[in-house]
Amino acid sequence: MAKEQEMFAAAKKAIIDYDVVKAEEVAKEALASGVDPVAMIEKGFTAGIAEVGDRFDSGEAYLPELILAADAMKAGTAVCEAAFPKGTIKAKKKVVIGTVEGDIHDIGKSIVASFLAANGFEVHDIGRDASAEKFVETAHEVKADVVGASALLTTTMEQQKKIVEALKEAGLRDKVKIIVGGAPTSQEWAEQIGADAYAENAAEAVAKVKQLAGLQ
Repeated sequence: MAKEQEMFAAAKKAIIDYDVVKAEEVAKEALASGVDPVAMIEKGFTAGIAEVGDRFDSGEAYLPELILAADAMKAGTAVCEAAFPKGTIKAKKKVVIGTVEGDIHDIGKSIVASFLAANGFEVHDIGRDASAEKFVETAHEVKADVVGASALLTTTMEQQKKIVEALKEAGLRDKVKIIVGGAPTSQEWAEQIGADAYAENAAEAVAKVKQLAGLQ
């Protein structure tokens, strides 16, 4: 148990230090010591990315650090996932994410996309100024579990509603969960347009998407 806790702490520190090489080294050392790879991801690397997310939200960390932490997380978890026994790896849940049509603000969306990827989701980022049709086409093409739509302007919020309606018209609404976010949006807005969830920040978005995808 002491060795496991040591490995968990080292994994967490590697993420907090934005150290890709160390994350891989710690993962390999842990596996060689007999530490469960799933536990390493959940109690080590995920704990680290959660703390970095908290620091970002409080202004103690910035976007470059967030991206580096996500890269370290991906490196460490990749080593652990490669050690999973055959047949035990579940298919990754798929998320389509983008900034709505008419809106070119994509920093927040990119942060969420990085966090989702670091937490094991298969993320399809369709970029900014993405039409409702693009959201629908991509969701259909990749068989998405969740669609995330970001709007940073009051003038583009209506596009989120259009995406919900477009997914309905395409016959995908009962197969895809929808989460919205962005400065002018709210839980009330999400409920008003028929979305399944709203997230205020990246950490909350990951938690909500996990819930929507049936992982929590």
